[in-house]
Amino acid sequence: MATIYDIAKKTGFSTTTVSKALNNYSDVSEKTKQKILQAVEEMGYLPNAHAQSLSTKKSWTIGVMFSEDNEVGMKHPFFSAIIESFRKQAEREGYDLIFASRNLRNRDISYLEHFSYRAVDGIVVICSDPKDPQVQEMINSTIPIVVIDMNNQNCSLVYSDNIEGGKLAVNYLHSLGHTKIAHIAGDASTDAGAERIKGYTKAMNDLKLPIPEGYLMNGGLFSINEGRVAMGKLLSLDDVPTAVFVAGDHMAIGAIEVIKENGLRVPEDISIIGYDDIEMAAYITPKLTTIKQDTDLIGYQAAKLLMEQITQKKKLVRSERIPVELIIRDSCSQKK
Repeated sequence: MATIYDIAKKTGFSTTTVSKALNNYSDVSEKTKQKILQAVEEMGYLPNAHAQSLSTKKSWTIGVMFSEDNEVGMKHPFFSAIIESFRKQAEREGYDLIFASRNLRNRDISYLEHFSYRAVDGIVVICSDPKDPQVQEMINSTIPIVVIDMNNQNCSLVYSDNIEGGKLAVNYLHSLGHTKIAHIAGDASTDAGAERIKGYTKAMNDLKLPIPEGYLMNGGLFSINEGRVAMGKLLSLDDVPTAVFVAGDHMAIGAIEVIKENGLRVPEDISIIGYDDIEMAAYITPKLTTIKQDTDLIGYQAAKLLMEQITQKKKLVRSERIPVELIIRDSCSQKK
């Protein structure tokens, strides 16, 4: 590995001049600096990150922002799995991640200003709130950006095929003989919630199945407790459904708890199918049948899309829709 002394020897400049050039001191001429940077490249010298950023005009950092109403962020297994996959790919390419702190909102500084100050090369936004003005500000800036879990935006996007996922869930329940199929939905203000509702209603219409009053139940922002509340309301209907498609595994876990508390059984009395395939889904009782989102592929594709923009030094508008998959376990059964 070449050292700063080797660079000095090759270029004929003193080590002090080499050091100053690498640290962008103003008393080194541009011509001298370019000679030194050329020698650095030829000799494979690995300078510190600051010197690297001078020679490449890159900071080798990527800003990460969560934008959601429920402020769950990394605590939700779906989001943490995506970020883990994104991080692995970004680190392979030499990048570090900077997470935007929530307390920025109290400091009268926007996320964009924070990331600009930190000189990030690109931004990844994990978003369930399409109306967030902070997200729109970043989308409209010149910094390369990729947004996950949202669509219909003027930037690069990576999202799951949520409409197809909703249809898969309903069609599977119907294949087991169910016709009274309800949906505990994610809030329609989130793209994921709205798309899964579309998938549910499309499949029900295609199968010519009625959606009685109360069968499309808003389960809010995907928490266990909201799943409990929504399932409680479904159980109080005059015509209780025999199967429920739940828009998130956490909500499905809450729904199963309430069914059991009411003296009913899953799947013998009510079949439940979730969404996400979080790790816990395979360990609850009964093991949860669910629609798997490919978090590895979502994170990987998001990183690739962002790297491409950073390399080309321009923003790209491209959408990557990631397929979903039905995972059959024990929480659904044949309609008796």
